[in-house]
Amino acid sequence: MDTQALRKRAHDLDVTVWVGKSGIDPVEPELDDQLKDTDLVKIKFLRAAQGGTTVTQLAANLADRVGAKVIETRGNTGVLYRR
Repeated sequence: MDTQALRKRAHDLDVTVWVGKSGIDPVEPELDDQLKDTDLVKIKFLRAAQGGTTVTQLAANLADRVGAKVIETRGNTGVLYRR
């Protein structure tokens, strides 16, 4: 599936993973489980999680950990895809 089609699908998705001040380590197993059930997951990065990094960097790091691809980041939200 191409990126534009995935972005269209992601538009109506609800956020199902929130990354808070504890960072991405605690949410990694939950995200992995969700990506087993569905191929597209929307993530909200709270300001406390960002520290000195950007949402793009956090999303890319989390995607690497679970073997997914970052489809888009917008504001404090990211969308990850895994087949």
